[in-house]
Amino acid sequence: MKNSPLYYSVGPLLYCPANRADIASSIQQEKFGAQYSLALCLEDTINDRFVAQAQEMLVCSIHQLHDAFRSRSFFMPKIFIRVRRPSQIKEILNRLGNSAEILTGFILPKFDLANADEYIRVTVEINQIPTKQYFIMPIMESPAIIDLNRRADILYQIREKLKTVEKSVLNIRVGGNDLCHAFGFRRHKDESIHKILPVANIFADIITVFGTDYVISGPVWEYYSQIGWDLGLCRELSDDKLCGFTGKTVIHPNQIPHVNQAYAVSLEDLNDAKAILNWDKNDPSFVSASADRQRMNEYKTHANWAKKILFLSQIYGVKSPEP
Repeated sequence: MKNSPLYYSVGPLLYCPANRADIASSIQQEKFGAQYSLALCLEDTINDRFVAQAQEMLVCSIHQLHDAFRSRSFFMPKIFIRVRRPSQIKEILNRLGNSAEILTGFILPKFDLANADEYIRVTVEINQIPTKQYFIMPIMESPAIIDLNRRADILYQIREKLKTVEKSVLNIRVGGNDLCHAFGFRRHKDESIHKILPVANIFADIITVFGTDYVISGPVWEYYSQIGWDLGLCRELSDDKLCGFTGKTVIHPNQIPHVNQAYAVSLEDLNDAKAILNWDKNDPSFVSASADRQRMNEYKTHANWAKKILFLSQIYGVKSPEP
């Protein structure tokens, strides 16, 4: 598992089409709050005929944000660009010049064996300058991983390839909508994607292959208004956490606080995590009751969980005790 809070800090990743003319002003005015990350998308949210125009608007938005941030203070989220192809990464960086310093990295859609080598090569190249690191977030959503006969082999081959740039992989992401699309599925606001077993099984395999080495973020939730959308989101977030996801792709600012609240830790978990990590290594026993005597803590089997809880508490805080 990752041993830095940085990898757990992406949180709610707000997707925004790169051709939104008002995105720079919205960030400066903190319309989306002060605890989220931003994905400027050049891929599926953009009509194929308007990609060049969207890229121009993206470059303009980043320049505006960079100039504004130099003159006054406002919350600057982690900013990622979701590209369509590997060559687009260097094209954009060349256009941005010094303004690229406010970028955190790039999202790599439909990441698979066909494009992995080229994406990895570009990742190495753009990180040659030691003063600036660009992170990548590959998305596991290619139709190739639907095939049961090949899925495990494909995922393990991808994992081997990513080892060469492991420190630059901020998160692994999953494309819930793309995988549902392949089957013709779409969940309603009272249904969790984890109940769609063909897709949930793919998620489980991704977490099995990557979950010991990377932070993996949860799939997008499409609903953001009308009665019950938030209850559905909270239920799916609970399933996300139980299945091994940290953070979530969001498509509307209304969803952001729910994701942040979901990943805030309980005081009970934090107390147990601290006790586990501060265990006396000379103690003859590596098992003990929790501070509130509700459950068992065991150093050898709960240490990784405890580290994760500590990182999450640093990023998302501690939940207020229920009355």
